[in-house]
Amino acid sequence: MEGDVFSTFAITALRLAGHLTAAGDRLAKPAGQTSARWQVLAAARRGDMSVAQIARALGLARQGVQRLADILESEGLIAYADNPQHQRAKLVRLTAEGGARLGAIEIAQAGWANELGAAFTTAELDAACAVMMRVMQMLEGDEAASG
Repeated sequence: MEGDVFSTFAITALRLAGHLTAAGDRLAKPAGQTSARWQVLAAARRGDMSVAQIARALGLARQGVQRLADILESEGLIAYADNPQHQRAKLVRLTAEGGARLGAIEIAQAGWANELGAAFTTAELDAACAVMMRVMQMLEGDEAASG
């Protein structure tokens, strides 16, 4: 019984992820970006992360993030910098143009989030986040145990 309810939850979460990615793509498009590129730009703003660290933080494959970072670098939106902690793993830094693009996306995202967020109470959203975080922690524990 609980398995059926959890399966419905998981399917709903996957469908929501697809809708959120599509919405992110729409929000990022005027700045010439996609959801995936937006995530890498936002991570690059920190300036102290390598491609591998960004990939881990986003839960993505390192190779995919490297491909995106290389494209963003070729477009002048990020730059690679020497990493004092690791000679070969360069740090990913946001350029001024990358910051401008990211800023434009974040302005659009804030309006979108405010509009959607107004349909829910803070308690509803907090409860939903708590459940999702708990499931992610459980799944990360499963991955660590089996990997």
